[in-house]
Amino acid sequence: MKLGRAVLGLLLLAPLVVRAVEPISLGLALAGVLTSYISYPRLYCLFAECCGQKRSLSREVLQKDLDSKLFGQHLAKKVILNALSAFISNPKPKKPLTLSLHGWTGTGKNFASKIIAENIYEGGLNSDYVHLFVATLHFPHASNITLYKDQLQLWIRGNVSACARSIFIFDEMDKMHAGLIDAIKPFLDYYDHLDGVSYQKAIFIFLSNAGAERITDVALDFWRSGRQREEIKLKDLEPALSLSAFNNQNSGFWHSSLIDRNLIDYFVPFLPLEYKHLKMCVRVEMQSRGYDVDEDIVTRVAEEMTFFPKEERVFSDKGCKTVFTKLDYYYDD
Repeated sequence: MKLGRAVLGLLLLAPLVVRAVEPISLGLALAGVLTSYISYPRLYCLFAECCGQKRSLSREVLQKDLDSKLFGQHLAKKVILNALSAFISNPKPKKPLTLSLHGWTGTGKNFASKIIAENIYEGGLNSDYVHLFVATLHFPHASNITLYKDQLQLWIRGNVSACARSIFIFDEMDKMHAGLIDAIKPFLDYYDHLDGVSYQKAIFIFLSNAGAERITDVALDFWRSGRQREEIKLKDLEPALSLSAFNNQNSGFWHSSLIDRNLIDYFVPFLPLEYKHLKMCVRVEMQSRGYDVDEDIVTRVAEEMTFFPKEERVFSDKGCKTVFTKLDYYYDD
């Protein structure tokens, strides 16, 4: 596909020279240019996506994206910003970057992984170097775990061989069959090379609902005591998240060597969202669709959402996930 786009680029240039060159000479010239074109990555990357093609990660741009698109997640924003910036700027990391994002549905885990991908590759999640695995889609049958392990190792080895800065995202870790994810343990460890391949510049992101109850309990305790959610520290949650994922028999991390061997760099908590955060989501979605922000609609959409605990109604039980579909009602032609 990439070569095809490259050839297309050259063919678009051909009419400019065809009148001045004989057909045979033109063919030889194009062949020579094509050879030179493929030989020089910078020229090739003008027409095709390349590994590490995006300019060096901008901490300022990443910060702006997180602040303008990810709401109510001061812990996640801080960890992602610092971890990703430090990792990308390190020319010789000792191991791949591994992030495990935890929280209820709709709190922003998938959105955060999207922001990460877009800040490294122009194509974001659609890049040839970003690979998304969904547990229930790609690994549905427990009886095929051995096959899945082999396929997963081959896929990761092949793609990192082609691009050292590959990104692998594993969604629904709480639904993955226990033991399967341990197949990638060697790739996450402190090895310079494995069978001639270095995995030290790759990025692995895991998304899970495991530990969401503990995150909610801490956030609710802070709210009931009159303290701001921004006062919650990573140390208040990270150890409990690691333990919760490791001991949850319904989690893909159950007794996983990835946790036992301390190969997960950060367990990142995503806090449950409040009413004010839902309104932020609605405003941004309106703007992304090209609409003027209508505060009346913003309020009505947010108020249609359901909240918990039942008496206090502090947190949205679905986060921002259904906000977008509810907004469709007001703009349905």
